[in-house]
Amino acid sequence: MSRIITLFFFFIAQIGFSQSAENYLEKIRNNEALLTAFFQQMPKGGDLHHHFSGSIYAEPLLERAIAEDFYLNIETMAVSKTKPEIGSWHTFSSLKNEGKLAFYEQQVMQTWSVKDYNGSVPSDDQFFDSFQKFEPTIQGHFAEGILELKKRALAENVSYIETQLSTIPCDMNVADLSDFNSKLRQASSQKDEKAVLKLLDDLYKSLQKKDAKKYATEFNTNFIAKLHKDLKIDDERFTMRYQNFVLRFMDPVDLFKNLMIAFISANDSKLVAGVNIVSPEHGENSMKDYWLHMVMFKYCHSKFPDVKYTLHAGELTLGLVLPEDLTWHINDAIHIAGANRIGHGVDIAYEANSYDLLRYMAKNNIPIEINLVSNEFILKVKDSRHPFTLYKEFNVPIVISTDDAGILRTNMTEQYVLLAKRYPDVSYATIKEYVYNSINYSFIQDASVKKQLLKDLDTRFKTFEDKFYKN
Repeated sequence: MSRIITLFFFFIAQIGFSQSAENYLEKIRNNEALLTAFFQQMPKGGDLHHHFSGSIYAEPLLERAIAEDFYLNIETMAVSKTKPEIGSWHTFSSLKNEGKLAFYEQQVMQTWSVKDYNGSVPSDDQFFDSFQKFEPTIQGHFAEGILELKKRALAENVSYIETQLSTIPCDMNVADLSDFNSKLRQASSQKDEKAVLKLLDDLYKSLQKKDAKKYATEFNTNFIAKLHKDLKIDDERFTMRYQNFVLRFMDPVDLFKNLMIAFISANDSKLVAGVNIVSPEHGENSMKDYWLHMVMFKYCHSKFPDVKYTLHAGELTLGLVLPEDLTWHINDAIHIAGANRIGHGVDIAYEANSYDLLRYMAKNNIPIEINLVSNEFILKVKDSRHPFTLYKEFNVPIVISTDDAGILRTNMTEQYVLLAKRYPDVSYATIKEYVYNSINYSFIQDASVKKQLLKDLDTRFKTFEDKFYKN
């Protein structure tokens, strides 16, 4: 009986601590500096929508390019380890000797990220074009990047990152399978799912004969597992898992080959949490092959039913594509591909039967990954135009994420500051729920790891909320 009484009073005390934090949040709701201090210290759980290369800030990448004396294209601000034949390329050392380094450092910073963005190019181009410009500085330096991300996560009380680290290297020759490209696209144009699945089955068997599994095994063993172990990433304060991803702009055979290998990798490794698909959703191949891609995910799921996947879907808005193209991407990602989570989902209000779709997401616990800073910069969607409130209204599980914190020059703290400031009806208790969602809806395969992260969140929140009790 005494234990029950003790637990009762402990529970009552925790409610008091949480209410005090709630009261303080309401008091500072319109003060951005106070909100920043509050959310900087608040436990933030996990960042589930996270691109590794886009999350590294430009400063260390530029510093590396200078230290290794890369070539800089002074017209595009792209860098290269070796000098390409076409373009105006200069080593950083030569620019330094000419007294021009400081000028080009500033140009690089404004091209590799949104620093000082002035609207001279479309915001979506500014964002998506930056990746290929700095990508050479990432290769061979994954360890430094991961440690940078971990250090920053610890500093702002993020305990878990589920990052899209790298495509899986694959030099498989599929030239003899190129006929599948036209056949798949023809069947896709007629929305003949049965024919597409039959073609994918034939393609799958052909890829198996080319030893597709070895690429997944090599990636898991010699890259993911080795990097994770050597860097001692997981500890009592932080955990990281990895998502494989494929590129939307590729032709069907190459994309399916990579998707199949990504699923094998995720199926065989507990460190690989799941699979994703990336690149601009409004790109030519992305739009042309979107339905086909969804059927590919459906097919791979039939082969590897335990593998989880989240899909970038509905990262579109009115004016970016034809109005009719806003009506079906999230629907297909969920009803055809069977996505376990949806990334962005910005066009949900335009989707056909959007209310039914939202109810389906809520009923089946399909979370939406909300990326406020990203959606504002790339799509110019924010405040009441952003569908956050729509998802909330229909009780769709919500997680808050950064997307590409380095390019966007943001962090997890700013996402919560914007959330609290823009949507005053979102209570502290609801925000806390979103934090727990980021662990509960993660793709961590090991149940004991997820359980420990949730237990750690309990402890972190108690410490945090104690600061406001009786203030």
